[in-house]
Amino acid sequence: MSDVSRSSPAGIRTAAVIPAAGRGVRLGPGAPKALRALNGTPMLIHAVRAMAASRAVSLVVVVAPPDGAAEVKSLLDAHALPERTDFLVVPGGDSRQESVKLGLDALPPGYDIVLVHDAARPLVPVDTVDAVIEAVRGGAVAVVPALPLADTVKQVEPAATPGEPEPVVATLERALLRAVQTPQGFDRATLIRAHETVTDNVTDDASMVEHLGLTVVVVPGHEEAFKVTRPLDLVLAEAVLARRRLNDGF
Repeated sequence: MSDVSRSSPAGIRTAAVIPAAGRGVRLGPGAPKALRALNGTPMLIHAVRAMAASRAVSLVVVVAPPDGAAEVKSLLDAHALPERTDFLVVPGGDSRQESVKLGLDALPPGYDIVLVHDAARPLVPVDTVDAVIEAVRGGAVAVVPALPLADTVKQVEPAATPGEPEPVVATLERALLRAVQTPQGFDRATLIRAHETVTDNVTDDASMVEHLGLTVVVVPGHEEAFKVTRPLDLVLAEAVLARRRLNDGF
C-alpha cells in the first residue's frame, strides 16, 4: 500500500466528497443504489472505506438523499471506520452536480485537495486513490483515473425509437480513448470555480473543469474500480470481494 501522506508538502490536506443521493434505477426497485448490500455491507460503506484507506484523506463528506441524511449518518455510525478520518453527512440535491456542490459547500477551511468519488465504485484500490492525490499535489488542477478501452468504439446516429438499428457514423481511434473512473481529484479552488461557473449538464466533475479551458490529466485506473450499475455488476463485485478475502487470508 502506498502512503502519499509521508511525502506530502506540509499543510496540504485532502477531503473526499461522495455523492450518494441517487436512486440507481438500473439496479431495479428497492433501496437507493448506494445502500444496496455488497457482501452484507452497503456499497456506500465500502466506498467510504476505500477513500479512508488512503492516509492522505482526513475527511470524507457523504452527500445523502435529501430526506435520508439521518439514515446515512446512522449507517456510518453502525460500521467500523478508521478513527484517523473524520466523516460528515449532508443532504444532497436533485442532481449529481447539485449534490457535489452541496458537499463542497460543507467542506471546512484547510482542505486544498478534493476528491469526488462515486458511491457506486465501492472497490477502488487505495493505490489508485493515492495516485490521483499525488498528481494533484504535483501541480495538476484536475486528475482522473482511467483505463484504455478493450472494445472497438463506433459513433452512431441514435435511433428515433429505442432498439431500432442505428447507422454507424464513424469508428473512433481506440488508442486515443479512455474509460474514466473515480475518484477524480481537484485543486479545491478550481473545482469550486467550476461549480460556480458551469451550468451545463455534465456527466462528471472533470468535464466542468474542461469547460473552464483548463487541462485535465489522466493517471492509470484499475479494473476493480468499475461502476456497479446493473445486477451483473453486483455479481462481479461479490467475486472481487471473495478473491480479496482469499488473498488476505480471512
